[in-house]
Amino acid sequence: MSSDPGYRLTVAVFEAAGALLRGSQKLFRPHGLTAAQFNVLNLVARNASGMSQRELSDLLVVDRSNVTGLLDRMEKAGWVRRDDNPGDRRIYRVSLTVAGQKLWERVGPLYLGTVAEVTQGLSGKRIRDCVELLGQLTRSSSQWAGEPESRKPGPSGRSRP
Repeated sequence: MSSDPGYRLTVAVFEAAGALLRGSQKLFRPHGLTAAQFNVLNLVARNASGMSQRELSDLLVVDRSNVTGLLDRMEKAGWVRRDDNPGDRRIYRVSLTVAGQKLWERVGPLYLGTVAEVTQGLSGKRIRDCVELLGQLTRSSSQWAGEPESRKPGPSGRSRP
C-alpha cells in the first residue's frame, strides 16, 4: 500500500463510494428500485417540464449507452414516460408518471433521512469543504479522462445515492 496522500485519498473515495452504494441498494431494493433508477426519479422530479435523455445522461452516474435501456425498464414499470419534443423530433422529454411521482415521494424522504443519518457527525463547514474537494477531484479526473467540457460536472453536478 502506498503512503502517497493522493493514492490514499483515491482509495478512501472508492471505499466510501462502495459503502454508500451498498447502503443505497439496501434502501432501494424493497421498493423495486436500483440506485440508477432512483437517480432518474430524483432528477426528473426536480424538473417539472421533464428532461431530455441527453440531459439525463450528462447528470447520471451511468454510461450514456445504458440510459436508453434504463429508461426502457422504467417506462415498462410505469414510472416514467417519454414524449416527443415538438421543437425537435430527435429528442424525447422524460417525465414522471403519476406512479413514478408517488414512488419518488415515498422513497425520496427515506433517502434524505438516510443521508442525514450518515452525515450527522459532520459540521456544515466540513461538508462544504468535502464537496469542494470532491468537485476538484471530479474535474481533475474528467480532464485526465479526456471528457469534453460539457460532460464535466461541477462540485455537486451529479446525482448519486
